[in-house]
Amino acid sequence: MIRSTHLSLLVTENPRAMALKAAEHIEARCREALEKRGRFTLAISGGKTPIELFRLLSTPEWVKRIAWEKTSLYWVDEHCVPTDSPESNYGMARAELLGHIPLTHYYRIKGEDDPVRAADQYERFLKEHFELAEGEFPRFDCILLGVGDDGHIGSIFPGYTAATEKKRLAVDQYLHNLKSSRVTMTLPVLNNSRSLVFMASGKEKHPILSISLNLMSEPTLPAQMARPNKGQLCWIIDDAAYRG
Repeated sequence: MIRSTHLSLLVTENPRAMALKAAEHIEARCREALEKRGRFTLAISGGKTPIELFRLLSTPEWVKRIAWEKTSLYWVDEHCVPTDSPESNYGMARAELLGHIPLTHYYRIKGEDDPVRAADQYERFLKEHFELAEGEFPRFDCILLGVGDDGHIGSIFPGYTAATEKKRLAVDQYLHNLKSSRVTMTLPVLNNSRSLVFMASGKEKHPILSISLNLMSEPTLPAQMARPNKGQLCWIIDDAAYRG
């Protein structure tokens, strides 16, 4: 099988500069999407990595630079917790981003519900929202991801069934080692994105980056398996993550 992946790697001085590059990338993808389709679809993840980006996008300058009124926002994954929990990806985005921008079209995963039901509901929503035929996957304009030290992305962890799912759009996953339930989009959805963007900072991320950025090796970790079929793969990292 022939596999072709175009990788862009941007190394920045620090997390602040990394957030700026990510914001510029989102702006460019938004402008491109509006020119071609009249709407911009963006999916985001949780964790600490995007907080600096969200705060930047919330500034008056960046509120004006992104066409939020023509943007639809989605979540890659969610912890199965109440929305006011510190672990809620939606709760973090609400505090750091949603409360500061003129965005009205956003579609969260209901982590406070039963995990199986929440995954099924989000999958049905995506199928209806993107008007998908059987076997099709939504095509987001941009998906923003972080990466864990173990190579997990979203809530797709190595060694768990979500990493091998081929047909579903969203699945529930109980992580025995973390004693935590999650709902996550699947790799086929991520790999159908027009632009898949990773952000990583800190020297502790260097070992996993060395593995993930080696496109010649056979992918075994979720971070390696995230390779868009017909889109661009972009890693935006800081110097500490690059040098280790």
